[in-house]
Amino acid sequence: MKLKKDAFKAVSDSNRRAILMILSHQDHTISALADNFEMSRPAVSKHIKILSESGLIHIQKKGRERICKLNGAGFEELSLWINYFDTFWKERLKNL
Repeated sequence: MKLKKDAFKAVSDSNRRAILMILSHQDHTISALADNFEMSRPAVSKHIKILSESGLIHIQKKGRERICKLNGAGFEELSLWINYFDTFWKERLKNL
């Protein structure tokens, strides 16, 4: 059984965050994603692998192409953590 990688580590890299932003607008092949960066396709593929292993994206094979899509369920851990601190700070400000 393969363990899911940490979503927080996955989003710690600015290139991976940029990939997620691109995918938030439209699904892309790995080649199409690589066109948006000044790095090699293998380097983009490594970032894609990390995002996939963390559950933030899903890769669908279509013939020879691999289509990358956001996986909403993968963002739950991040969302819960951010929402906790959002509520925390709102309460702190309300108590001022």
